[in-house]
Amino acid sequence: MFFGICNIAEMSLTRNIRVIINRVVLADRRIGVRLYSDESNENEEKKPIDPAKDRTKIIPVELSIKYLESNAFNQTYGDKPVWFFYRRNHKGGFAPRKTRQSCIRNRVISTGNPCPICRDEYLVLDPRNTKLLEQFISEYTGQVLDAFKTGLCQKKHKQLLVAIEQAWDQGYLTYDVPFREYDYSLYKKSNNFVN
Repeated sequence: MFFGICNIAEMSLTRNIRVIINRVVLADRRIGVRLYSDESNENEEKKPIDPAKDRTKIIPVELSIKYLESNAFNQTYGDKPVWFFYRRNHKGGFAPRKTRQSCIRNRVISTGNPCPICRDEYLVLDPRNTKLLEQFISEYTGQVLDAFKTGLCQKKHKQLLVAIEQAWDQGYLTYDVPFREYDYSLYKKSNNFVN
């Protein structure tokens, strides 16, 4: 009886090992067919890239500066910053604290709702483009606005931080907090209430 149980256990073990080996071998063959087959490459046609999503064209900084002074820019954004009307699509009722990693992959916009800098190809982050950089600096504190507020993707936010630091270092932007005048007579006690 003991030998019968051992025989059954041995047979089931060898059968399980054979099944596992066959699966691994067949999986390797399938992967090899996928990797080394020329048939899939011949049938596959490249899709044309949508010109609105194509980001292979490099825009010079001088053209970006002219764009910020043009009527097209004023019609699109008005006197508001470029990030003012941007609203990000997200799941649920609360927006995530972190923005997306990047809107552009392989020089093509990969999201349906790209960040304010990625969606407009003529907005170039450069230290000389001060009119654009000033829109991302708080007028009250003089600090760079958070990506959560502006909606920039993490990649463009890092480029923005580098461009602003370079602009401060090279003298294109001045690092100062605006001086506010207050009417202190509103806060002083009047003579009627003095003991």
